[in-house]
Amino acid sequence: MSVFPRPLDAVAFDLDGVLTDTARAHYRAWKRLADSLAIPFDEAANEALKGVDRMGSLALILGDRPGYDDARRADLAARKNDWYLEEIAHFGPADLFPGAREAVEECRAAGLKVALASASRNAPLLLARMEIDALFDVVVDPASVAAGKPAPDIFLAAAAAVGAAPARTLGVEDSQAGIVAIHAAGMPALGVGEPTALPDADHVIATIAEFRIADYLA
Repeated sequence: MSVFPRPLDAVAFDLDGVLTDTARAHYRAWKRLADSLAIPFDEAANEALKGVDRMGSLALILGDRPGYDDARRADLAARKNDWYLEEIAHFGPADLFPGAREAVEECRAAGLKVALASASRNAPLLLARMEIDALFDVVVDPASVAAGKPAPDIFLAAAAAVGAAPARTLGVEDSQAGIVAIHAAGMPALGVGEPTALPDADHVIATIAEFRIADYLA
């Protein structure tokens, strides 16, 4: 039985936590940066960064500590990114979650446009390394939107890029910030993860392996 059947023209997937797991790589890179600055940072603090873009994550780590002007923040963000790139240097198709490729292929087979709406500027690199880049009609660059999640900008840009109305675009996310962004864009929201962590999602599946596009189509 369909979960919330409606007419859909497109699906906008998040990347980290939905199609693959780069969370540990991000955590190790942020932890390395925080340690270099003598700023306390652990896995609990890392939870607040989920779904947040690079500069937003850095702002959360630095808090209201003085002495971090724009130039220094840019340098720190670049340093973190270099360490993150070291972490993902050996990513490949085997790093896709089970069912991830099939989920995207299923959407395409249903005649839907497929977009990636990720806060990661390294998303195109990861898609290429995992050999699924050709499955996406568009990858939205987070640098091209005014505000990151939980603002709706990246999902609105994804829908516009594939020529779909937001109300006819399904957003798929694993973070509460992402679910908020999807709803702010006027889209239905599918959460991937624990229902208690995604209370505002219209529906939640445990993993992308449970995704069946037929459940969300009228």
